Amino acid sequence: MAAGYQYRPGPAGGGPGLQEPNFLWGVFQRVDKDRSGVISDCELQQALSNGTWTPFNPATVRSILSMFDRENKGGVNFNEFTGVWKYISDWQNVFRTYDRDSSGMIDKNELKQALTGFGYRLSDQFYDILVRKFDRQGRGQIAFDDFIQCCVVLQRLTDVFRRYDTDQDGWIQVSYEQYLSMVFSIV
Repeated sequence: MAAGYQYRPGPAGGGPGLQEPNFLWGVFQRVDKDRSGVISDCELQQALSNGTWTPFNPATVRSILSMFDRENKGGVNFNEFTGVWKYISDWQNVFRTYDRDSSGMIDKNELKQALTGFGYRLSDQFYDILVRKFDRQGRGQIAFDDFIQCCVVLQRLTDVFRRYDTDQDGWIQVSYEQYLSMVFSIV
């Protein structure tokens, strides 16, 4: 386990829309199908592509929206959407960096390189568990949306673990109820 891990995607390469509010406004209007001024999880899910011709992972969409929905309205307004756009663009850049064979998927070795790059030190057996958990298509590879979900879940679990790992040695002792509280705080 990495002692100082705190990964957040860095700045994107200045792609379309990052400097052009008019471009993002047009995207926002196309995604906001019901013209409510708020993009819901369903609208965002339909608008996102994971590169596999399957719907974007609903858990990933909910996670992303919950990070940016500052008013707890169940979606994001235009200002919040600009943050969502940058967040997803940043993750695309990270994903492309570690998708070394440009297959559009992350395999176990690529996942290991990515997470090691983020500061994690995990066993090969644990990488097998991660691939099985986040491979929704059963091909031994992780799609873009599931890669985001994997990293977000791992970060949340790490944050919760750290609260109990006061001496930062990678070991904690917790009661069953404390364990349940830890798990339920991230699911």
